[in-house]
Amino acid sequence: MPRVNRKEIFAEDEIQAFHCVNRCVRRTFLCGRDQTTGRDFTHRKQWIRERLEVLAGLFGIDILGFAVMSNHLHVVVRTRPDVVASWADDEVALRWWRLFPQR
Repeated sequence: MPRVNRKEIFAEDEIQAFHCVNRCVRRTFLCGRDQTTGRDFTHRKQWIRERLEVLAGLFGIDILGFAVMSNHLHVVVRTRPDVVASWADDEVALRWWRLFPQR
């Protein structure tokens, strides 16, 4: 059975909260100490936090909470269509350019 189109479930003009999960593949480690190899990846937590701050500043979202686990990441975000509605076309283009400067 095919998945329902998200546009049919969520109203893009309402403030909504979402719980997003991202998992690593092939038992790779995102953070913490890998028991198999002995390598320590705790420095990645700061990378992820900084990246979430950048992305929250570029998009119309608020980061309500996040948790970085050894092999997956949880983020709770809130959409802000009221903030995005006030953006001019030039500001949207500038935000896109900040995200993808080489294009």
